[in-house]
Amino acid sequence: MESITDEASFLEMLDVLNERLIAKGEEAVVFDHDCREGICGTCSLMINGQAHGPQRATTTCQLHMRSFKSNDTIVIEPWRAGAFPIIKDLMVDRSSFDRIVEAGGFITSPTGGAPDANLIPVPKPVADASMDAAACIGCGACVAACPNGAANLFVGAKISHLNLLPQGQAERYKRAEAMVDTMDEHFGSCTNHGECSAACPKEISLDVIALMNKDYRSAKFKNRKELSRN
Repeated sequence: MESITDEASFLEMLDVLNERLIAKGEEAVVFDHDCREGICGTCSLMINGQAHGPQRATTTCQLHMRSFKSNDTIVIEPWRAGAFPIIKDLMVDRSSFDRIVEAGGFITSPTGGAPDANLIPVPKPVADASMDAAACIGCGACVAACPNGAANLFVGAKISHLNLLPQGQAERYKRAEAMVDTMDEHFGSCTNHGECSAACPKEISLDVIALMNKDYRSAKFKNRKELSRN
């Protein structure tokens, strides 16, 4: 494309492309976008075979054209994942993520309002770890980058965010079991490639997968103990 400045974002480049297509009476390219600030997790493109493109810790909407050389050929694809069926062009359906969150990504204990935030003391290392996990924006880059199409980093982040906090203890093991079982219905198995964390724009650590696996095993062990009592 001609006349695209280095300062334009990748999505602005697609906007210009669509304007030119529409001006010629052709159909615009469909792609997901919303906040364009790297917060909402809506943008989801494979760019030259990399989730979100060549810049580490960067969402597609934060990627700028200065990351590419003049006259470079750029290959743009939708997320590569069987669990994310293509709706049209570059837009995919990520409702499989929603089903995982619906299975257990919540707490039932009253948390009060903002003035009550400090009533339950939380050690700083625990709070920091929970906040790091909560940074997940649910974009799906981890799944798209994984050769198996696994969602363990996403699910591990959503579980760790709640399971580390005192408010999340009531459903801790049921949450892990329900969310992992739902994940297994839609996504591939993790074989420890580590591509998920490398592709994550929020640099979620693989530690969340370790915590998820630990709590999931504990949940299954508790179930066996309860069954043996009956």
